[in-house]
Amino acid sequence: MVEAILERSRQLKQDLTDFVLDAEGELAEALEAYAAANARKDRYDAVQQEIVIDTFITEGQVGDKTPIDLFIESQPELTKSDRQLLNSWKRSFIGLFTITKILPDGLELMNWLTAKQYTVKPNNERTLQEMSRWKEGEILLTRIAAVTDDYWTFSCAYTLMGKLGKPKLAVAIGNFKDNHRKHLYSDAPDLLAEAWQSVANYHQEFIDFFGNEEVTMPGYQLNKKVAEFQEILTQQRLKAAGVDESKSLSELAEEAGVGDEEIAAAAREAGADSQAISQILADKSKTKMVAPKVELPADLKKAEQVTAISHPRWGQMFLPTYTKFVELLEAEDWRSQEGAEKLVKYYLENATINTFIWQKLARQYPKQLEKVLQTVLERPQFKLDSDLEPLLQEYNKPIEPELPEIASVPIHLHNLFEEAFVEVNKSSSKTKGGSKKKTGFGLKK
Repeated sequence: MVEAILERSRQLKQDLTDFVLDAEGELAEALEAYAAANARKDRYDAVQQEIVIDTFITEGQVGDKTPIDLFIESQPELTKSDRQLLNSWKRSFIGLFTITKILPDGLELMNWLTAKQYTVKPNNERTLQEMSRWKEGEILLTRIAAVTDDYWTFSCAYTLMGKLGKPKLAVAIGNFKDNHRKHLYSDAPDLLAEAWQSVANYHQEFIDFFGNEEVTMPGYQLNKKVAEFQEILTQQRLKAAGVDESKSLSELAEEAGVGDEEIAAAAREAGADSQAISQILADKSKTKMVAPKVELPADLKKAEQVTAISHPRWGQMFLPTYTKFVELLEAEDWRSQEGAEKLVKYYLENATINTFIWQKLARQYPKQLEKVLQTVLERPQFKLDSDLEPLLQEYNKPIEPELPEIASVPIHLHNLFEEAFVEVNKSSSKTKGGSKKKTGFGLKK
């Protein structure tokens, strides 16, 4: 029965893919626009191309319909089970999987982003033959699609990464976040909702502490205030997790099911104080998601002025040149400001200056910003109301917010990143290379 469904899924998928690739008109235009917007700038090989096309097939929009809807409409001879199978592919998703078990006709996989388990059976002989060389513990980047309530199949090509140690796995997960941010937690809407809620919660906590969503002060001073803010957040989360601060670490460890040796090792390697270890224990025993630690980037700690801005969807931004940009817009002659044109181009080209920052400036200084952009871009007909959004898309700035760095991450990922960070620091302390940079979602190369 499963074999017959797998074979039918292979035939249907080929027909569906041919339908999309051979299409003309609106469907072809939608595919072209989607591919242009979602192709990775650093790499666009055959696997990446197939992933983009496969994602468009299940998630793309042509008006108010998906390519799958259009295919079903064009094929009246499809059976009810065919239509059900096709519609189930709208749940297809991309993930970074580890092979937990090799089966005679498939694999047991775990999605590292959500820790969810899947039984995956290939629907073609070539993949089944290639699987004979795969090993448990190896990492796969691919998309999978449902074929029954219990089984899934590969939806497109895959990248086999081999076995990865914790530091390299953390980097791979960080890269997945960078390249597929829209698809984080695709198979766990509860985790995604909780991550977004954590951003909104952080925004309110930011306002409660700083008194405003935007503050500007010298870098060294902001660094101290951010540390103080983090201390308060830690206290609040310990309390919310039900951690009794009057109890010793040993007592907390016993409640969390963690040994004293594990605590001591964590404290030695991470240089953590008792409160930080208490947070780890609280995480282990109470929560599914953990907020990443927020620190002012090292290069900003010495900056003359740094503006910190918080938003309930866009997250937190640290900008050392924001006041200079505002001064430029407030000046009688903006061109008299030193480095004005260079600063405007930097704001367009730099990925850290997101759409929200531009929208904020446009609301506060509409006439001035319009004139500046007309001159810098050499587009005298540029209109802020109609042309700003297309301009930002031209510079690869997402118009809608993507899950920001400040969002909480699942506890299993948090633990992996902490362990990977410890391993990297161990090895780097024995070399002259120094330590790696740690972020809220993996390690940077």
